[in-house]
Amino acid sequence: MKRVASALAATFVVAIIVPAVASAADIPVGVTKSPLVSPTCPAGVAPDDCTIVLTQVTAFETLRDGVKNPTAIKQSGVIASFSVGLAGTNTITSKDITGLDKLYGGSPEVQLTVLRPTGTILSPTYRVAAQSAVYDIQSQLGAVAEIPLISPMPVVRGEILALTVPTWAPVLSFDLSTSAFSYRQSRKQTTTSSGSSCNKSAGANLAQATIGELSSYSCNYLGTRVEYSALEITTPAGLTSSARRHAHKSASR
Repeated sequence: MKRVASALAATFVVAIIVPAVASAADIPVGVTKSPLVSPTCPAGVAPDDCTIVLTQVTAFETLRDGVKNPTAIKQSGVIASFSVGLAGTNTITSKDITGLDKLYGGSPEVQLTVLRPTGTILSPTYRVAAQSAVYDIQSQLGAVAEIPLISPMPVVRGEILALTVPTWAPVLSFDLSTSAFSYRQSRKQTTTSSGSSCNKSAGANLAQATIGELSSYSCNYLGTRVEYSALEITTPAGLTSSARRHAHKSASR
């Protein structure tokens, strides 16, 4: 009887302890009521004014459907995959592709970047905390491509998921509500008599490509959406995670 009582007591204790540890959860990051789409030129916009291509820069959304910083991490975990909406060849023609490849150093590529905020509201700067591999997405043009990560990336609360474009990628939906959509690029704003630097060609590759690299993000673009999102697997409460080790390494840089 004593052994049976002890076993029952142990079972009871386990039943109390186990539910206290929450399980991991799959959380979409950057998903709002507007679904990811393959960007197209709005009606009435001439092909030469169809600014759907992002070039040699790192970017993240500051507003999506009125949601501020939709790609901010709210709970530690790992990023398992990301998705990108890419314009099709009915919008980006073979002639366009050839010209863009030549101008920006190769076929369309993307990678997911984890940014750690380091600046202020008036002077926003971000440092690269982690990055995925670079993915060639030319074969995916015209689709919403889901890209599984070979090595899941640890993330911690407060970090931002950004999309880096080492060459070029047709990922921008524009001519949207300026009060509901906006995004930032990894470039610094300067103003001269000829206007803002944010509206001119950078003349250099500004994509953040190195862990620890710091960049200004003072160029904010209203009425435009970057078509990307990600899937995070959160760390169960009460468990030590690789994400927390990642946070320690980031802080030491």
